[in-house]
Amino acid sequence: MHKQRIKFDFLVHDLKVPLAVIEAGVTALIQKPEKYGPLTDRQLKVLRRILRNTMITRSLVNDALELGRSSEGIINRTTFRLSEFVKRTLVEVFDLTDHEVAEKVRGCASLVELRSALSPKKVLLHMDEGLWGGQVCMDENKLRQIARNLLSNALKYRKQQVDVRIAREDGSLTLTVKDDGEGIPADFHKKIFECYFQMDMHENHCVRGHGLGLAGVMVLVEDMGGELILESDVGRGATFSVILPE
Repeated sequence: MHKQRIKFDFLVHDLKVPLAVIEAGVTALIQKPEKYGPLTDRQLKVLRRILRNTMITRSLVNDALELGRSSEGIINRTTFRLSEFVKRTLVEVFDLTDHEVAEKVRGCASLVELRSALSPKKVLLHMDEGLWGGQVCMDENKLRQIARNLLSNALKYRKQQVDVRIAREDGSLTLTVKDDGEGIPADFHKKIFECYFQMDMHENHCVRGHGLGLAGVMVLVEDMGGELILESDVGRGATFSVILPE
């Protein structure tokens, strides 16, 4: 590993401690009024905003570290249940935008319950019961990071709903995330995987974005020996399909 990369990873890693302290402190203030005193609605609103942004920053730190490990060829294959992977990914996504939905997802014990919890958010989950209860062996952290970023993008750019499909075929796991937003012009299909940016459809140009970004997703997919396919055009939404060998 190059010295510059080590310095960067060391700095990013050290950010985890103060972030954990901030998150724990704010959470305690919110959840333990009997110990720290009651809070007004306005105070709770500010603290919850601080907590959400602290969690976003923690997510970015983990993304940066995982991308660094990926660039070094580090793949940590473990066997895990797809049901737990799906629930944990959804909780991480909704924890940042809708805590109530995140809690409902966390408490789901079946695929039927999960679909019901996601229904108000217009997120449709397509996978069969056998796959829901099955296991896979691959790098769960990278897979969850890929899914989280694709789903977060779809939620941001959708008009009404997002379709998530998980399937298993010919020794590969396929994850497809589809939104019904404005879509991505064909001229940008390669560009979005080359740099960190988001599409601003109102201005029809690229703007600086946050998070790992599609460029990072592509790196993770390739390092896992997979393929990332984009199907989109203006006015037709966007469909991202990730095909990963097991």
